[in-house]
Amino acid sequence: MSTLDRLTADLTTSLKARDTLRTSTLRQLIGAVRHEAKAGTVERELTEDEVLKVLARESKKRRESAQIYTDAGAPERAATESAEAEIVDEYLPTRLSDEELTALVDAVVADTGASSLKDMGAVMKEANARAQGRADGRALSTLVRSRLAG
Repeated sequence: MSTLDRLTADLTTSLKARDTLRTSTLRQLIGAVRHEAKAGTVERELTEDEVLKVLARESKKRRESAQIYTDAGAPERAATESAEAEIVDEYLPTRLSDEELTALVDAVVADTGASSLKDMGAVMKEANARAQGRADGRALSTLVRSRLAG
């Protein structure tokens, strides 16, 4: 079952259960995926990876919003955004642990023969391909930079 099919099925379930937070969040996610499919000159069918990228972007938006609300002294809104982010994360692949991410970066650096920051682009490209959306780009970049600088 594709992620979009799962979102749609879970929306039906949440509607029947009268779970307003989950229903609202799932509707927003389905809307974001449909919006992405219609972006551009011709509507197209999104691949599974593209759907997951949309969901990752939505999760990141909600986490950033939660932080902004926390900083602004609006804990109720921050809690709502965090709860929505947790719902979105249920549909994303499991994140790599710090140890797994370090091992992945070390393997990519060894495989590519990278030795300086000049090689960072090639290492990042390969590391992102191997991580398959299971790693935060910023954390990955920081780790690659530290491996190549040291």
